[in-house]
Amino acid sequence: MNEFIFSFLHPFRCIGLFFKHPKIILYSIVPMVINLIIYGTIFFLVYNWITELTSGIGILSNQENLLSDILEFLMRFAALIVVLIICYFLFIIFGGLVSAPFDEFTSKYIEEKVYGVRNTLDLPLMKEIIMSLKEESKKLLFYFSVIIPLFAINFIPMIGSTVSLVVGTPFSAYFNALDFMDYPMNRSGMVFRQKLVLLNKRPSLTLGFGTIAFFMTFLPVLNVIMKPLLVVAGTSLYYEKQFDKLIVSAK
Repeated sequence: MNEFIFSFLHPFRCIGLFFKHPKIILYSIVPMVINLIIYGTIFFLVYNWITELTSGIGILSNQENLLSDILEFLMRFAALIVVLIICYFLFIIFGGLVSAPFDEFTSKYIEEKVYGVRNTLDLPLMKEIIMSLKEESKKLLFYFSVIIPLFAINFIPMIGSTVSLVVGTPFSAYFNALDFMDYPMNRSGMVFRQKLVLLNKRPSLTLGFGTIAFFMTFLPVLNVIMKPLLVVAGTSLYYEKQFDKLIVSAK
């Protein structure tokens, strides 16, 4: 439990690194602006689409009674939740792919300047960008290979929603930990299976960090601002808790 709490709070400890190393802020500006545009566009399109689907609710509001008001409120609230969920999934895809090269630079800076680590896997700039995009694609494939079946299970009567929630929630936390701790693992030359083995060796740390990362990436607008912080925190946690020392046994 102590490790879970430590990793859950770790992003907040890393805020100070942005002031100690202002260059991180410069690295963060471009992906933040791009992600803000991406998320804003996704939110606008999805919100308009959901609003059109629920436009029939307005007919009920003509009946001036408490029941119709409550029903309208619940329907609009449910529509907002659907919008946030859809935006979350789309933001993971497009935001992750677009910001991956920038996040790679941020993580590498933390690795070298804060922890004094210089990985032997030193690639040319273009190869480094291609590698980060390739690894991001692998993560997305892994994520949706689990989430899509869980979404289908949702439609099983009686138990579907419960199973989907019980399995999907910790998996989303696990994936977010993988997502933001992936950069130093990439530079260590680890293959995807080795990354999963490594995270599984410290489950409390992995799920604690993944849980706070999930909350931060789910909230609109805040997710754009928090993403660079989570990249920094993921790299920091990786070395702070010596995940790098477990690499040999994970191979």
